[in-house]
Parts: sequence; C-alpha cells; structure tokens
Amino acid sequence: MPKIAVTMHAFLKTGKLGASDASAGGSGLTAKEKKRNVHQPWVEKYRPKTVDDVAYQDEVIAMLKNCMKGSDLPNLLFYGPPGTGKTSTILAACRELFGSDMKQRVLELNASDERGIAVVRDKVKGFSQQAVPSCRSDGKACPAYKVVILDEADSMTSAAQAALRRTMERETRTTRFCLICNYVSRIIDPLTSRCAKFRFKPLSTDILVRRLRDICTAEGVDCDEPTLAALVETSDGDLRKAITTLQSAARLRPAGGLTAEDVKEVMLVVPDAMLDRLLDACRSGRYEKLETAVNELILEGYAAAQVLSQLLEKLIALDGLDDLPKAHILERLALCDARLQDGADEYLQIMDLGCVIMAQMKASG
Repeated sequence: MPKIAVTMHAFLKTGKLGASDASAGGSGLTAKEKKRNVHQPWVEKYRPKTVDDVAYQDEVIAMLKNCMKGSDLPNLLFYGPPGTGKTSTILAACRELFGSDMKQRVLELNASDERGIAVVRDKVKGFSQQAVPSCRSDGKACPAYKVVILDEADSMTSAAQAALRRTMERETRTTRFCLICNYVSRIIDPLTSRCAKFRFKPLSTDILVRRLRDICTAEGVDCDEPTLAALVETSDGDLRKAITTLQSAARLRPAGGLTAEDVKEVMLVVPDAMLDRLLDACRSGRYEKLETAVNELILEGYAAAQVLSQLLEKLIALDGLDDLPKAHILERLALCDARLQDGADEYLQIMDLGCVIMAQMKASG
C-alpha cells in the first residue's frame, strides 16, 4: 500500500496524522496500553498475578498449589474481612491454570450483576454445562473444567442460593464453583456443606507495611514510617483500602513527601481536638455547648459513622468514668450506629449520643 494511502488510512482511523508511523516505532506497547498503565488504579496495577504473590494466607495457597500440581480442585468458599485477597487469590489461580484461555473458562459475577434465580438457572447453568478440553489454546495441559466465581455471594437471595445447589452437584465433571463472601453465616447450609471453606485472616501490620513500602518504591512516593503507620491504622487490615488511600494522598501532594496528616485528611479522620471539645461540652452539662460542638463537626463535613468510630475508642480509654456508665453510653452508640445504617439524620444521632454522654457524666459526678 502506498505511503499516502497508509497515512490517509491512519488519519481516518485515529483522527491524527502520523499515528501509523508512531505505532510502527516498535516501542513494544501501543499508545492505548501506555495510557492505560499510566491511569490504572494502583489496586489493579499491583493486584497479585500469581498465587505466590498472595500474602498471609498460607493454608489457601498450599491447597491451590497442590491443585496446580495435579490434585483435583474442590468447590471453594472463601470468607473473611474485605481487602484480604479473596478475589485476587482465585483470579491468580485461574490465571495460572488457564493462561490465555481464562476469559473462556472463567465466569465471574459480583454484586453489581443481577444474580437472582433467573441468572442461576440460565447464565450460570448454561456456562456450567459447556465441556472444555484438557489443554489450552497454546498446547499446554490444563484441567478439563471451568470455574464460576460468585463474588459477594452473601448478597444472593436465598432462592438463588437454593437453585445453585443442584447445579453444583450435576456439573461437577465440567465446572468448579468458588463462592466469596464476608459473612459465611449468610450462606445457606446446603451450599457450605458442598464447599471446602477457607477463612481469610486480616492482614498483619508487617505485611501491610511491606506491601505499601514496595508500592511507594515502585511509584517513587516518599513515605516515612509515621505515614505508613497512619495508613495501616486507618485501613483496619484492609490492604485494598490502604493502597487506595496511598494513591489518593500521593495525588493530593504530587511533589514532596507524604505525611501522616495527608493520610488523615484523605480519610476524613476527625481531629482529636474536635472530639475533645465535644467531650468537654458533655462534661460542662450545658446543652448550648454540646450543640455548638456537634454543629462544628457537621459543618466540617465529617461523617457521623467516622465520629462514632473514633468516639468509641476515646470512650473506652476515658478515665474518670466507671464501667456501668460506659456501658450505657456504648449501648446508645451502637443504637445510633444502627440508625445511621437505616438512613437516620446524622446531626440528630450525634446529638442523641452527646446527650446520653452528658447525662452519664453528670450522674457520675
């Protein structure tokens, strides 16, 4: 094809002159792939690619490695807190088992998909009934089954879970199921009895710090030990949350080192001084002071759930208050938190809790 025709073809395809020449430079990555890498969330960029990359889940890793060496893979049930590697682990295992055929052999459904009884009967059942060969498209041997991943399975309806029982039994020759959830108690007993259950433990502080430090080194982010400690403290053992916070804080301060204050600002952590003013207002016994302190929290935009979470830690460690008044306060705190989950007004719930704290402090003298 003449060069003029090639240039015109590139212009009609991309809207830019010279696009064909640029892509033919042999850089290895296309412009689209480079752009995707630049703007890719760090959670996806540093997601474990192999089973060996998964941290702190030794029992699951040992089982999956045996399956890759030739042992049969059972139906699986992964449960535990969010951000501990449940989805990453099964995806890494499928990537190692199936390679480039992963898209044809793995069906992944999560909470954003419709997963009622109709989906289980049609989509899941239809996918499960398809037979696959015992070799990949590149000629390498692989297991002659497919994998269905049902992420956040505890949000499935009871009818959908019941419909899944028979499919799991009948299609064991061609399909393995992996159910992933946070609360195993929400999975019906007939399903749990058909799966090998593995609990994913919250990640230890050492594992979190090591992974975050590796990401900081790879991304060129200057992050000292107090900042890493703040990331670990605000993430509550959730590595995904810690990585997302790190990326947000790094974008907030592109030049210069990150500080613990940057992390707390991104996570909207309530400053201790504001919580101390709220407790001081409760000690004063004056409703006007309490109202002023609560209005300050609301106007600053802090979430009521975050306020309650930090107040819980302060109240437990509070001196000068006996256990019985603390128990009354914490009971009301739990009630206010439940109301917030149901959509109650944030200002009213903090005021309600503040009034109970004030009454208990006054009764204790």
